[in-house]
Amino acid sequence: MVVAASVVVTVGTVAGLLAATEQRHGRDKEARPAEVTGTPRVARPTPPPVPSRSPEPPSTSPAASPSPRPSATRRTSPPPSAPAPSSPPATGNRSAPATPRLYRHPDSQVLDWVRAHPGDPRTALIESAIAARPAAVWFTDPAPATLTARVREVTSGAAAEGRVPVLVPYAIPDRDCGGHSEGGAPDLAAYDAWIDAFAAGLGAAEVIVILEPDSVALSDCLTADDRADRFASLARAGRVLKAADPKARVYYDAGHSGWHDPAAQAALLRQAGAASAASSDGIFSNVSNFQRTADEIAHDRRVLDALDGPAGLGAVIDTSRNGNGAPPDGAWCDPAGRKLGTAPTLRTGQARVDAYLWVKLPGESDGCQGTPGTFTPSYAYDLARGA
Repeated sequence: MVVAASVVVTVGTVAGLLAATEQRHGRDKEARPAEVTGTPRVARPTPPPVPSRSPEPPSTSPAASPSPRPSATRRTSPPPSAPAPSSPPATGNRSAPATPRLYRHPDSQVLDWVRAHPGDPRTALIESAIAARPAAVWFTDPAPATLTARVREVTSGAAAEGRVPVLVPYAIPDRDCGGHSEGGAPDLAAYDAWIDAFAAGLGAAEVIVILEPDSVALSDCLTADDRADRFASLARAGRVLKAADPKARVYYDAGHSGWHDPAAQAALLRQAGAASAASSDGIFSNVSNFQRTADEIAHDRRVLDALDGPAGLGAVIDTSRNGNGAPPDGAWCDPAGRKLGTAPTLRTGQARVDAYLWVKLPGESDGCQGTPGTFTPSYAYDLARGA
């Protein structure tokens, strides 16, 4: 079964009020600041089985700073007390000798749990393997009143530390095709205004934007006209974000290696603005899914080849839970036997792969081991130890 972005959780305040807006397919969100949201993810249509590709290389875990941020990855989780290894040489599209590190927001569900349970026997492993690593911050509330301030709170915090935040705007109308993470802005005019408010909080420093998971790969529920309108709005969103912050890197939805044919996905992405340097820095894949990184690299390169955009376009891959690959039965909801993947890093060692990121937040339930979108320590612990 193919999984997409799912459950949407909204974090209301810094105090940590959570409101699960959906309870179906589980993929949640978030490392949360004041009023940011969790990680949503949805189950997608089941594609025909695809042959597995070469096995993944051994996992590495380039380090994030030890405390104030959440993180998760997919492959092998590092030993709980192992010192952070030094970063490998920068490669991929953007070779910057002094590439900054990713940002870990100091307010998240996993950090709340760690602080509240110092004596739990699982705490040390969860803290070192998940809470100490950088993860994405999701924004899902379609009401724009405080959006600019919430985005600015994250970006200014990252800029003060010289780090790069990963932001996920997730408010497109008809989000998740009426699935577990349904919702979003009431219409595209409202969404365009929401993006304007989001962009106003970006600032002038480097930031990575994962623009609307599932908005392209999971668009087949729309009519042809509605899909064209959505894609026009996504292309506009990319332009607005990059105009607001020229250092922003904006990535578009390429699904994952177990879903659409790369050429077909590229054709949709082109309509959504992903081939234009004015709106796009490339594509993202595997958000809230479990496909192996080697498969995603091959898939993303094929999509980029078919996209036929500027030479500088690259890919980012969600490695938060893919350490053991996808379950053979296609299960998507907190499946057993999964494992953290490669730790988040901007230095992948792979051509045209700009970053490995933890977009889906490990330990936040899809809805089977816990309430959708909420941190579930038993699930987090199993991911961290690869059980």
